Amino acid sequence: MSAGTTAVWGRAEQQDFRSRVRGALLGGAIGDTLGAAVDRLALEEIREAHGTDGVTDLLPVHGTRGTVTAVTQLGLFTVDGLIRAQVRRDIGAWHPPTDIHRAHLRWAATQHDWGPDERREDNGWLGRQEWLYARRDPTRECLMGLGDTTMGTLDRPKNPDARDAAPLTRSVPFGLLVGWEPQLVLQLAVECAAQTHGHPTTLLAAGALAVLVHGLTRGETLDGAVQHTLALLAERPGHEPVTEALKQALGTVRQGIPGPALIESLGATDTAEEALAVAVYCALVGEDVRHGLRLAVNHGGPSATTGALCGALLGALHGETALPPAWLAELEGRATVLELADDFAMEMTQGPALHGPAAAAPGWLTRYPRA
Repeated sequence: MSAGTTAVWGRAEQQDFRSRVRGALLGGAIGDTLGAAVDRLALEEIREAHGTDGVTDLLPVHGTRGTVTAVTQLGLFTVDGLIRAQVRRDIGAWHPPTDIHRAHLRWAATQHDWGPDERREDNGWLGRQEWLYARRDPTRECLMGLGDTTMGTLDRPKNPDARDAAPLTRSVPFGLLVGWEPQLVLQLAVECAAQTHGHPTTLLAAGALAVLVHGLTRGETLDGAVQHTLALLAERPGHEPVTEALKQALGTVRQGIPGPALIESLGATDTAEEALAVAVYCALVGEDVRHGLRLAVNHGGPSATTGALCGALLGALHGETALPPAWLAELEGRATVLELADDFAMEMTQGPALHGPAAAAPGWLTRYPRA
């Protein structure tokens, strides 16, 4: 697999790209924590606990407001893996799915019960962040898929019948590879989803989500990004469930005032295509990021997942400055997310100056080693 040609970046383009990268990663984390407090509760249960309007502000999760789940943790390791893949390209070790798998194994290493002195020394700077060692409801499929060093592939995927939406949330970073062609972004997301999930619909839903983020990061409208994603999906065998879900999301926009009834008509289960449809619909109809995220979590279903997906879409669309500052201020690990986002943006726009043939930054190679 090879990437598309990366254009020369102007300063304004670099700033816009960094804002969208920050927006996607921070927005996803905000949506994750907003939905985590009511994840998989029925709408009636949400309203009984939080009033008619449901969740309108951050709530304590795992004892504290702003804490994220494994959805965000695993996505950050995906970003780390993509940076390392770019660095390793210098030495001809160019196989991004393998680098992503190694990164996900580093995440899996954080899920064991051991103290700081017992942790893996090769887990990198990200793996030394103490807050990432909190076990925050990782899915059984992710733990099993990454429970040994054998990498799931399209020919031999892990958990071949798994159809939940976990691979979608960690596919957001693939969409930030704006120097790649969309079809390669889709393929990378599909291949990496197979590391823990094997159902064909889940694989294509992960690919579709990555292509949506890719279009938004490149400056497309959300409706335009959906249309381009549908065109790419049409070339893939078995695309019909994902295509229908996206078309239903578009059609539901015209059916009246947004609310839980319309959202639940798109699906209230954890299947990948339904979670994707809910997130896209809420991003389309949200008056702003806050409104879109509230819609995305106030329904019966996987609220943390749909919140995270919607937040990533809106963040990539509008950039970091559109995110609610009061929610950002309480977000767990915000400094780490920002640091990683900025590292990713710098690698993708100025990589040759960091580790190219004419220059090398030792500190960068310490953070993201080639080994």
